[in-house]
Amino acid sequence: MQVGDIETISFGIEHLDRATQLSREAGWPHRLQDWEVALDLSEGVVALDETGEVVGTALMTPYGDDCATINMVIVGANLRGRGVGRRLMDAVLGLGGERPLRLIATSDGLPLYEKLGFRKTGAVFQHQGTVGEVPAPTETEAATPADLPEITAIDRDAFGATRSALMAKLAEIGEFAVIRRNGKIAGFACIRAFGRGEVVGPIVATDLEDAKALVRHFMSRRSGAFLRVDTVDAGLAAWLSEHSLAHAGGGIAMARPVVARPAPSTFTTFALANQALG
Repeated sequence: MQVGDIETISFGIEHLDRATQLSREAGWPHRLQDWEVALDLSEGVVALDETGEVVGTALMTPYGDDCATINMVIVGANLRGRGVGRRLMDAVLGLGGERPLRLIATSDGLPLYEKLGFRKTGAVFQHQGTVGEVPAPTETEAATPADLPEITAIDRDAFGATRSALMAKLAEIGEFAVIRRNGKIAGFACIRAFGRGEVVGPIVATDLEDAKALVRHFMSRRSGAFLRVDTVDAGLAAWLSEHSLAHAGGGIAMARPVVARPAPSTFTTFALANQALG
């Protein structure tokens, strides 16, 4: 098949079943429900072959005009290396407009993203496994619906963009834990169903010890369950390895353009929402 035979069109709900199949073929854990969440928060494109079958996907998740993340870039195995990925990226970058863009790259995708102007900003360490016995922390508690505005504001300070729709969706489908000090939230984490079990993220805190406590909040309640954490902090990654969640790969955090934050935040993002939502 020639690349000229490939058509790119808007990603619709009618493409979700085939997108899920493509992600499974690529070895990704995403369920149909995970794709539904990602598409609900995003715009995207699919690549169609001459029979109308979906052979590639790409999503763009906007956070207002502040920035956007590029997610779920998949090309069917029989078409890789033939320019389909570039076609998908050109289309989805157009959806991003003038926004600064971020993505998580695999080593296979790195050369294409570098050609498109993305530059490495960090690393993502994926950890997962069956949760062992973990004592519950004393400093955490379950969040309430009234906490969502403060959680969203803290996430904005740590991430550098307002992600109101994402935070609202996570509150709808998952649960938040928080640390309070002096009547204010000093850190938060979210857990939700994803892939083989559940994923913890984002995790936002002022220091590593608080980040560990927020993970323990969920681990202590899920002994024997399958859990995943995608962390951008090497210290948290090492701690997860010591607590039954083995290193299982990762990715390369990239941005276009790479811009300095205007002012440092008190808060740090220790784990992503997951690679599908950046």
